[in-house]
Amino acid sequence: MPSPPSSTTTRALQAEFFARSVHEVAPALIGATLLVDGVGGRIVEVEAYDQEDPASHGYRGRTERNASMFGPPGHAYVYRSYGIHWCLNLVCEGEGMAAAVLVRALEPTHGLDAMREQRGLDDPRLLCSGPGRLCQALGVTREHDGLALDRPPFELLVADRPVDVVSGPRVGITRAVELPWRYAEARSRFLSRALPRG
Repeated sequence: MPSPPSSTTTRALQAEFFARSVHEVAPALIGATLLVDGVGGRIVEVEAYDQEDPASHGYRGRTERNASMFGPPGHAYVYRSYGIHWCLNLVCEGEGMAAAVLVRALEPTHGLDAMREQRGLDDPRLLCSGPGRLCQALGVTREHDGLALDRPPFELLVADRPVDVVSGPRVGITRAVELPWRYAEARSRFLSRALPRG
């Protein structure tokens, strides 16, 4: 079963946390708690994308679809993947830089009944193990695109305990596949996909 919510998880992440390199922010997010309208859990897997990255939505410049990725930092960038699933990204770096962290998996800790209803299943390991699944579980849609992460309905709280972070190649891309920009909590049972053993 997922660990219960911790009463020590109280300090919220502010916009300033995101106003630095996406490659610093991404691993630092592992273990933080992400809530949307009070529903969510501990972040256990993310991927980093920067503007020089050919796998990034921002690589070819600003469009109507990816405008939120260009800042300001500390806001949500939500897009639909393959016309089916919503994906939640946390915008980083300076305004105009097109850098963001894709949230790939959560360990559910808050609002499990709501998540089970949204997802139509009971297994806690499958509620938020993948970017589309977690958006469905938390009710994230295009309506959340561009919203500030330090204001309702979002809440981001610092990690309540030390986390062993590991890295490896990103998932589901065809460019820059060799870059080890996927970060995860070591030995977590809630990842979307296990990282290769080094």
